[in-house]
Amino acid sequence: MPQLNPAPWFAILVFTWLIFLIVVPTKVLAHTYPNEPTSQSTDKPKTETWTWSWH
Repeated sequence: MPQLNPAPWFAILVFTWLIFLIVVPTKVLAHTYPNEPTSQSTDKPKTETWTWSWH
């Protein structure tokens, strides 16, 4: 029964993990964001009360 032969499946497992551990993280870490995050001001926004027209 060829399903019980571990030789080709073990090689596929090893190469798959090599791709996940070497290739994928380098592509993810090389990602750059198009807009750098800006720091927000510490001033609280001025809010107004909401006038309820039916009350």
